[in-house]
Amino acid sequence: MTSHPPLSHSYSLFTVILALAIGGFCIGTTEFVAMGLIQEIAKDLQVSIPDAGYFISAYALGVVIGAPIIAITCAQIPRKKLLLLLMLFYGIANTLTALADTPETVLLSRFIAGLPHGAYFGIGALVATELANPNRRSTAIALMMMGLTIATVIGVPLATWIGQQFGWRSGFIFSALIAFLTLIAIISFVPHIPVHKTASIKNELAGLKNINIWLTLAVGAIGFGGMFSVYSYISPILTEYTQTDIIVVPFALAIWGIGMVIGGLLAGHFADKNLNKTIVGVLISSAITFLLVSFMMDNIFTALIGLFLIGMTVIGLASTLQIRLMEVAGNAQSLAASLNHSAFNLANALGAYLGGWVLTQNMGWLAPIQIGSALSLSGLLIFIIALLVEKNGQKN
Repeated sequence: MTSHPPLSHSYSLFTVILALAIGGFCIGTTEFVAMGLIQEIAKDLQVSIPDAGYFISAYALGVVIGAPIIAITCAQIPRKKLLLLLMLFYGIANTLTALADTPETVLLSRFIAGLPHGAYFGIGALVATELANPNRRSTAIALMMMGLTIATVIGVPLATWIGQQFGWRSGFIFSALIAFLTLIAIISFVPHIPVHKTASIKNELAGLKNINIWLTLAVGAIGFGGMFSVYSYISPILTEYTQTDIIVVPFALAIWGIGMVIGGLLAGHFADKNLNKTIVGVLISSAITFLLVSFMMDNIFTALIGLFLIGMTVIGLASTLQIRLMEVAGNAQSLAASLNHSAFNLANALGAYLGGWVLTQNMGWLAPIQIGSALSLSGLLIFIIALLVEKNGQKN
């Protein structure tokens, strides 16, 4: 980690993190509301539901592509200014989605909306850790990420309800309004942080040669995939296997979200004490949890407990890998921090694909949950390799 430049004025860490978390709430709501409104979008645009699924994929592709490009090209822009530009861009992009009237323009607007996603969380994490005490950096990131996890409990159900009552476009207008609220919060509470002397496009590009960055990203891209192998198919699993009514699904997702909120805070607390042991613990506990939950889906009450446990264990990778990336990145801080969410969107694609594949192979409704266990163990193996590579590099 590089030394921190002096700040221009005093600040309250609580209000800084609150401002950043509002932006996370906005992004989390927007990312998942397209899933909640997919039937309404498909009907209005007269496309099939699988075709409407491409709108979700376009957003994820925008995240993967946008994070490294923005991090590299904007390395010398002050972080507060960059956060404002990213959130302004995000608000406009979601407004464009609400105004789009053809499948092609919706597709394009969703791709554009995804571009600032990873960079916002990456730069926000850098700001949070820079202003926090050195022994509370993981907790600071976990608190900032609370906006994203709370969105799964409150924001997504609310935006989905708004979209169902007033048309799907109103769900994206709601997200755009939160984006502009975030602008006010950042202007009001986030201090100006001078650009680091080491910040440059050259240094950020050099990070692409850092094997420790790529191995850490691989842990997230693989190890986090289990969340999406289950999340993507939780509705049919509950209705077809658990034999519950579809009206229970939003409640089940809210229970999952509560688990994520608690798990994120716990992971941040333990990561401040020992980061690497916490990452190992998250991956092992996730693998065990997925396997355990596959035996809990027969009954709706045990199923809800199981979904809570999945949310609580898996989410710990978000803040812990963010910190590890920043520790191994050297001078490529913006690139590494921003790529974390590119990795998680790759996990989204991988988990959803593998979960769907095992279902098409008639392996049963529990197979996507069991895939989660395999992905967590694969992530653990990659992390062990990453630790060995890092240790060997230090010896040399």
